[in-house]
Amino acid sequence: MARPHAHKELEKALGYRFKDLELLRRALTHSSARKSERSDADNERLEFLGDRVLGLVVAELMLEAFPEASEGELARRFNRLVQRETCAEIARELSLHDHVILADSEAAAGGRQKDGILADACEAVIGAVFLDGGFGKARKLIAARWTRRAEEVGPVIPDAKTALQEWAQGRGLHIPRYCEIDRSGPAHAPHFQTEVRIDGLPPASGSGPSKRAAEQAAALALLTREGIWEHRNA
Repeated sequence: MARPHAHKELEKALGYRFKDLELLRRALTHSSARKSERSDADNERLEFLGDRVLGLVVAELMLEAFPEASEGELARRFNRLVQRETCAEIARELSLHDHVILADSEAAAGGRQKDGILADACEAVIGAVFLDGGFGKARKLIAARWTRRAEEVGPVIPDAKTALQEWAQGRGLHIPRYCEIDRSGPAHAPHFQTEVRIDGLPPASGSGPSKRAAEQAAALALLTREGIWEHRNA
């Protein structure tokens, strides 16, 4: 199979040369561009695999970089490093937005700049490298892009949801439950209203442009009301 110039440039950025270019093509193919009903016609299965490989390697990097850190601190650092925003940031560094294969409608809707699409492509490429070259090659790719970030992440204060869950568990309470109580606005700009409930406490609510943001706002509202985070709200 001929190796197009675009693939050469991407392989150079990845620091890896594929034996099977079809794996790379599949890793770059978004579900909007799938041409058949085959389960391997897009990058979703490779993304599933790459997510697991990434998690294992980043966990190992955390243990090496922070030998004195507690499990809770390691978990918070880990979550920061494997979150969608970080994967999308690395995808942009690799110029995956120039290579991802999208349906014309998705491309016209700005798909090449969507964090979700870029993060999935990043993880799918990791999965493809793992299948094509083995764990060592995948680990080398991940270490090259994530090690610096792991070392640069300062002390991680828990986000509101994590802090609330840790507070509840520390007092023997049930874990917080989040309930969507309202959704408004058009599909491209929704607004969510969410309520967080912990048995034995009055509920608290929050709103935001996504379910995640609304849940965080609700958790923050409860933390603030109970005086748990009043010194952190500045």
